[in-house]
Amino acid sequence: MTDSFSAGDPRRFLRDGRVEAMPRRLRDRIPLLRYLATEAMPELLEPVTERELTDRLAELTDDPVGLRRAMVDFGVVRRTRDGAEYWRTERTEHDSETAVERAVDRMLDDEHEEDA
Repeated sequence: MTDSFSAGDPRRFLRDGRVEAMPRRLRDRIPLLRYLATEAMPELLEPVTERELTDRLAELTDDPVGLRRAMVDFGVVRRTRDGAEYWRTERTEHDSETAVERAVDRMLDDEHEEDA
């Protein structure tokens, strides 16, 4: 690995910003998935198409489809039933406060549109 990160830092599994190999241990894999989801989908609750998410994940790994599937399987990312759209539902320790505020504003705007 090119950088030295603490034992709990999920970036220790990256080389030049890309996943070198998915960790085998669940206690390592979940934090890495949370980090990568935040990197690929910086806007909490913002829907992206399957193609767009796959393209973003391809910048982070050689197996973007497998990474996308793992994010859904571990509940870090949700998708529509047909898999056409994906969105990140979990606030992570990697989110900025402004990203969270934008997500709340987006939710409130959606509620107001439904009431109208």
